[in-house]
Amino acid sequence: MSGLYRNALTWLDERFGAGSVEEFLRHKTIPIHRHSVWYYFGGMTLFLFIVQLLTGILLLLYYRPTPNDAFESVQYMVTQVRFGWLIRSIHSWSANLMIFTAFVHMFSVYFLKAYRKPRELTWVSGMLLLFIVMGFGFSGYLLPWNTLAFFATKVGTEMAGSVPIVGKWMLIFLRGGEEVTGATLTRFFGFHVAVLPLLATTLLALHLMLVQQLGMSTPPGVEKAIAEGREQKRIMPFFPNFLLRDMIGWYAALGVLGALAAIFPWELGTKADAFAAAPAGIRPEWYFLFMFQTLKYLPSKVLFIDGELLGIFGFSAAALVWVAMPFLDRRIGFGRTTRFFTGAGVFVIGYMMVFSWLALR
Repeated sequence: MSGLYRNALTWLDERFGAGSVEEFLRHKTIPIHRHSVWYYFGGMTLFLFIVQLLTGILLLLYYRPTPNDAFESVQYMVTQVRFGWLIRSIHSWSANLMIFTAFVHMFSVYFLKAYRKPRELTWVSGMLLLFIVMGFGFSGYLLPWNTLAFFATKVGTEMAGSVPIVGKWMLIFLRGGEEVTGATLTRFFGFHVAVLPLLATTLLALHLMLVQQLGMSTPPGVEKAIAEGREQKRIMPFFPNFLLRDMIGWYAALGVLGALAAIFPWELGTKADAFAAAPAGIRPEWYFLFMFQTLKYLPSKVLFIDGELLGIFGFSAAALVWVAMPFLDRRIGFGRTTRFFTGAGVFVIGYMMVFSWLALR
C-alpha cells in the first residue's frame, strides 16, 4: 500500500508539485495549550459552508425564482421529492449553525488576541467573510417567498433606504424597484447563488492561505507563561493529528445538524401576498435581533436626527471599529489597554444576548 501511495505521489508531484504539499503538511504544526479547543470552530464553519454548497446545488435542481412559482417549487420539493424536506431542512439549519459557529470563531479569535501582528489581514478577511455569511442568511430568507420572509425583507430593505444620500439608491438596488416584488426575488436569488458565493469563495481562499502561511496564534497569556518557565511549549502535527481532531468536530456538527433537520423540519409557512397585512410580531432572523430591538428602543428623533438613522450609523461605526481592532489594539500585553478591549468584547457579547432575548419576549 505504501508503494502504491508513493508511486501515486510521485506521479502527481511530476505534474502538480504534490511533494511540496506533502512536505508542507509534514512540517506544519499546531500549538497545544488550554485554549486549543477554540481552534476547531474555524474548521467547523468551513464544513458547514461546504454543506450549504452541496445542499444548495440540490435545491437548485427544483427551485424556480419567480413570484408565481417560488413558493410552489419549494412546496413541491418538501412534499413530492424524495428526501426533499430533509435536504431543505439541512440547508436551512446548516445556515444558522454556520452563522453561530462563525460568531463563536470570531469571538474566540478576539479574546485569544489571534489578530496580533502579523495576522491583521487574517482578522479582516475573516470579518468580511462573517458579513458575507450574514448576507447569505438575509438573501436566502426571501427565496421561499412566504409571508414572514416577504415582510421581513420589506422591513430590512426599508432600513437600508433610510440612509441619507445613498439610501434611495440602495433601496432600489436591493428591491429592483420601489417595492418588494418579483424583481426583488430575482435579485436576491442572484445575490444568493452567484454574487455572494463568488465573493465568499475568493475571501475564503485568501483567509485559508493566510492561516496556512502564518499558522495558528498562541495566546499572549500562554506565551508569557512559556517565557517565564511556568509552562512548556507543546505542539502537534497538523497532519494527521490536528486534522483528525478537526474531523471529529465536523462529525459532531453533522450529528447536531442531522438531529435538528429530522426532529424539527424547517417550516414553509404560507405564500406571500403583497396586499395582505403584515403579520403580528414579525422579527428578523436571530442574528439580527439585537439590532432590531435596539432600533425599536430608539426614539423617533434624537437632537433633530432620525432615531432609526442614528442607530444604523451607530451599528455601522461599531462594525468598522470591530474590523479595525488589530490596528487599534496595538499594545498587546497585560495592562489596562488589553483589559479595556477584553471588557469591550464581554460587553458586546452581553449586549447581543440581552437585546436578542428582549426581542424574543
